[in-house]
Amino acid sequence: MRRSFLQCLIIAIVWPKCVPTYAQTVTPSQLRTLTMRIPLRPNHALTGSEFAEYVSKMDPQQREQAILTEILRGNLPSFLRELVPVDLNQMDHGRTLRATIFVMPDYLAIGSDKDFLRIPMNLYTATAIVARFGFVLPTKKIVDAIFEQSSYHFNPQPMPAGPQMRSTDYYRLHNEIIDQQAQTRNIPVGELVSGDKKDVVITNLLAAKPDRIAIYGWHRSTGDPIQPLSTVHGAHYADFSHGIRLVSDVAILNGELRSIYAILQDSSLAKVLSDEGPIRRIWPLTNPPNSLLTIRLDSIQGR
Repeated sequence: MRRSFLQCLIIAIVWPKCVPTYAQTVTPSQLRTLTMRIPLRPNHALTGSEFAEYVSKMDPQQREQAILTEILRGNLPSFLRELVPVDLNQMDHGRTLRATIFVMPDYLAIGSDKDFLRIPMNLYTATAIVARFGFVLPTKKIVDAIFEQSSYHFNPQPMPAGPQMRSTDYYRLHNEIIDQQAQTRNIPVGELVSGDKKDVVITNLLAAKPDRIAIYGWHRSTGDPIQPLSTVHGAHYADFSHGIRLVSDVAILNGELRSIYAILQDSSLAKVLSDEGPIRRIWPLTNPPNSLLTIRLDSIQGR
């Protein structure tokens, strides 16, 4: 189990009644224990607009380093720290598996609640963040469940393809298009939303292609995804359409606190969270070797 014994003990103390009963009401204070590894946003941290300007002249590798630095410092909107429960059910040989996972309401972003940039990133940057904060990337089945249970569905907004897809200008423009849609439709921040980005996901396909990134989703309002599950791009690839949805690595399964890692690797349980069955070699998929990271994590400590 990735979460330390001490952390599990803390959760058990502050969350004593979540074990006996499935799908009971979870309080905001209990959910906040799942984001306790995310630092507080620093005073005078860059807003989303300021960050976009700051990285506008950087090459992709420099931009990835800047993204990782800002997020590991805690420069993300406060509403992303308010996790939302998502329920998944699966019948298994006459028994019902009932899981509740806890997800960020929108895709990972840099900035304040009033000025934030939903930020694409490559696989190595994303996995460095989930490893540090105690989260995982979603499976395809989890992405579908998030869409089904979202309070609001954005209408996907594709943009012309080409090399510019990977530019900061495209990141910024697509974010503005999403914000305009949210304003027009009165979609408040903090509600569970989907349809604004594709998801970077974990899948067994990556076991044979460890140098690739897997993407899926961008559901239309009808529920069908624009993007089928794909590993066509290399792990260093990111473009404007990609989003990083963080899922807590602690879940409730049939009334008991469990590690998502343990569930996803168990042949009798994984089907509740994965339509591929168990996710094999999940640790290497979500924690690439340090030599592959875009920046050494220890260089950010204390900043």
